[in-house]
Amino acid sequence: MHHGFNLVDEASAGSAARGADTHPSRWRMLALVACAELLGMSLWFAASAVSAQYRILWGLSASQVGWLTTVVQLGFVVGTAVLATLNAVDIVPSGRLFATGAVTGAIANAALVIAPGFRTALLCRMITGVALAAVYPPAMKMISTWFRARRGLAVGGIVGALTVGKATPYLVHAIPGAGIRPVVLTASAAALTAAILILVGYRDGPYPFPPRPFSWGLVASIASERRFRLATGGYLGHMWELYAAWTWLPVFISASITAQRGQSSAATSIASIVAFAALAIGGAGCIWGGLLADRRGREWLVNVAMTVSGACALLIGLTFGMTLWVVVPIALIWGFFVIADSAQFSVLVTESVPPHAVGTALTVQTSLGFLLTMVTIQTVPQLSQLISWRWAFAILALGPMFGIWSIRKLAVIMPG
Repeated sequence: MHHGFNLVDEASAGSAARGADTHPSRWRMLALVACAELLGMSLWFAASAVSAQYRILWGLSASQVGWLTTVVQLGFVVGTAVLATLNAVDIVPSGRLFATGAVTGAIANAALVIAPGFRTALLCRMITGVALAAVYPPAMKMISTWFRARRGLAVGGIVGALTVGKATPYLVHAIPGAGIRPVVLTASAAALTAAILILVGYRDGPYPFPPRPFSWGLVASIASERRFRLATGGYLGHMWELYAAWTWLPVFISASITAQRGQSSAATSIASIVAFAALAIGGAGCIWGGLLADRRGREWLVNVAMTVSGACALLIGLTFGMTLWVVVPIALIWGFFVIADSAQFSVLVTESVPPHAVGTALTVQTSLGFLLTMVTIQTVPQLSQLISWRWAFAILALGPMFGIWSIRKLAVIMPG
């Protein structure tokens, strides 16, 4: 992403990154921030996990159900743009900013249970997305103040935690009888807990960042840098696939199980458990990706991850209506690899621009990526109606194909 905001110290270099991490509190702080990130990011798919109930409650179309997630993406883009323009991530202490975002998101999310209709729900989701812009990016920066040599692993751990966090509403939904209220309010309670954890336990590490004010004047010069364009091209290919997969894979799994077994409460619970597993396994994928990127190189890692995830996007639809023994393995493999490379795209961007332009470059990268997700999140359900679930996900494979092409071009011109 995950996505785009894991600031690497001065970004330049590998020289700082090769220094040893020695602070005795670094692993404890990684555990703390990862736990808080897991709890805070449970807000993201809180409405999506119960979208079937909302669809019945308000008579929503497939496109409207998609907007329950799409508008969170939009809110996140708005939130990151505002925070960057105000330079808030540099001015406000990261822990305080994180806690403020988590509390605001918890309140906006909890308001869903009293929302009288779809439009109000969209407003709640939009505010939640804005608030999460103060939860996700600051966490990347916070953990980077504690790690240099193992920063790929540390950031991979944070992205892994948020991946599991985004999956947790599906786990809650798997509990028999857990409808809208339990799922939504559990996510809000988790976010409030995250705020408390950070306020009580977090402090910045030994590698603080100098201020990096955002400047629109830098955008043109950054865009003229070919390495930035290629690194961002890889990221956009990744994002083309990622959030549409996360949003609609649970719906696909539920529809597939229903097609095979018929509609029942047991089938609903099984679908939610499988959906949770398929998303949450991405946490392990992020750790794996961080370890392999540090050892084998970022370009190698992202090409392997995108090759496998793109293949899964093509294959998963063909399993529709088949036994779980066929559906689940491909869903788990896809969930593992679709996010495994996420943290590394940001590092590639930070290595592609001058040190003074890192903040702006990451802001531009993330904004473009999350805007792009809105296209595929809305496209997949339309395709599922037009050409069935068997082929709806195939369009997502275009992202990894383009991403691999872009990163291979980048590998040729990046310094050794």
